[in-house]
Amino acid sequence: MRLKGRHSKVDAPVAVPRTGEDDERLGRILVDAGRVRPDQVDAVRGGDQGDHDGDLGQRLVASGAITDGVLARTLAEHHRVGVADFRYLAPADDAVALLTRDQAVTFDALPIALDEDAVIVAVLDPAPERMQALVAVLGRPVRPLVTTRRDLDRGLARSYRATQDVGGQIQAFEARDVLRREAAGLDVSANEEAPVVRVVQSVITQALRDRASDIHVEPTGERVRVRYRIDGALTEVLDLPASIGPAIVSRVKILGGMNIVERRRPQDGQISMAVDGREIDIRVSTTAVVGGEKIVMRVLDKSRPLFALEQLGMPADTAARYTQLIHSPFGMVICAGPTGGGKTTTLYASLGELNSPEKNLMTIEDPVEYTFDSINQIQINEQAGITFAGGLKSILRQDPDVILVGEIRDVDTARIAVQSALTGHFVLSSLHATEAVSALYRLLDMGIEAFLIASSVTAVVAQRLVRRSCTSCLAPYRPAPDEVAFVRQFDGQEPLGGWRHGTGCHFCAHTGYLERIGVYEMLVVTDEVRELIVDRAPHDQMRKLARNQGMRTLQEQAVRLVTDGTTTAAEVMRSIYVAGA
Repeated sequence: MRLKGRHSKVDAPVAVPRTGEDDERLGRILVDAGRVRPDQVDAVRGGDQGDHDGDLGQRLVASGAITDGVLARTLAEHHRVGVADFRYLAPADDAVALLTRDQAVTFDALPIALDEDAVIVAVLDPAPERMQALVAVLGRPVRPLVTTRRDLDRGLARSYRATQDVGGQIQAFEARDVLRREAAGLDVSANEEAPVVRVVQSVITQALRDRASDIHVEPTGERVRVRYRIDGALTEVLDLPASIGPAIVSRVKILGGMNIVERRRPQDGQISMAVDGREIDIRVSTTAVVGGEKIVMRVLDKSRPLFALEQLGMPADTAARYTQLIHSPFGMVICAGPTGGGKTTTLYASLGELNSPEKNLMTIEDPVEYTFDSINQIQINEQAGITFAGGLKSILRQDPDVILVGEIRDVDTARIAVQSALTGHFVLSSLHATEAVSALYRLLDMGIEAFLIASSVTAVVAQRLVRRSCTSCLAPYRPAPDEVAFVRQFDGQEPLGGWRHGTGCHFCAHTGYLERIGVYEMLVVTDEVRELIVDRAPHDQMRKLARNQGMRTLQEQAVRLVTDGTTTAAEVMRSIYVAGA
């Protein structure tokens, strides 16, 4: 659905196709400037008949022949214009309003500011013919500044908010007849142009643009609060009147195939839709709280690329050892951590490493978050009788080589997974536990015999996600004494170049952090560890042995990221449990 916002221009984008001549011109500019070699240009042009993944510049960046920043500076120097530095630029609302989002995406352009005689616009390519087309749409002269693809995409996401017209939709909703509360579950959801429908759609659309993992809709007295979880932290994005709360709940329930009449018992549902051309799945959970019903929606972007193991944040030696372990012909590797800790991403990266025509890979998940064409994936459906335990039994009759169990939730699933690992299959699974040693004791607590755990589990990887410092607004700072003490406690050092943190900018929503990286603790089950498992040795004794055998704890690995300047001590202390380290 397209939402009408503050923009006055017609919403139909003007086509500015990228032509072969554009790519040829760009290639000449880069070669003449000595930024790339002719053979590098020819190499990426060789894919023209196949995958058209971006223009020549972006393909050169993807190939490693040139960086995004060097590409932007080269174009700026050639056309004798400036470079847009979004660390210090914040697009003005009146400038942004000159183009609709569709037009901005089509032109690869973001209006930044207005002066007396021109519009200052950040663009990827300031070629004269492209600027003429932009002038025709804006109706006034343009002063271009060259930007990078990354900065432009972030700028577009921050400047064109899907939720910008929610206030108008709320007014339209409240202008309806006094019976709207009773009719909210039926009438307002039947009409695709109804205000509440547009509010829900805009909230979901903006969540995807903001990279939110979860959407919280919470009744709080006379208001309804909408919050997004972005990079692991909740941030409030909307404050709505309480009157629209029941209508939002009803609309979401209808989308999720849930019972709109039942308002007391918790319910779960699932929504599949396309937003901005991307396929997404949304897991919906509702529960009754004081003041109404609260909704939490987990957003799963199916178009998000899968990560390779080396991209997850594992140190090189840990990644090499982990890769060796997951290529075992049998046994079990467990990924442990809290909800939202990145366990599924690690498991899928492991599957990507194992995927080959010679192996039969099967998964059982709730839900299936990413789909592989060459992997057999089973979706849990308890209403149809497909449970983890039952589905796992059927998988064992399908001649599998590798089995992924989305999550070990009960003793039946744990027992079948352990037996699968003992009978010649390789099993990957996740488990909720605070750290690696605790995961083994969780299996013991479930009632799995110690000798079975010792014989089947080959490794446990515990993980957390910490926020990266925003590289666009890094600045020196003086850390608090407790932060320095924390880093020293785990043998960390002051980062090369001094202590720096993100001060907050347009890109990171003034949080100082942007995106996340994994922190990993890997316990390899050696013969000595197996003896302690069978003897049911105390937790501390097991952890001490693992550390003596080379296991680096979550805290030690996280402090390494602080020393590298990737994140801050304050973020590590916020994200990772410290006691008992």
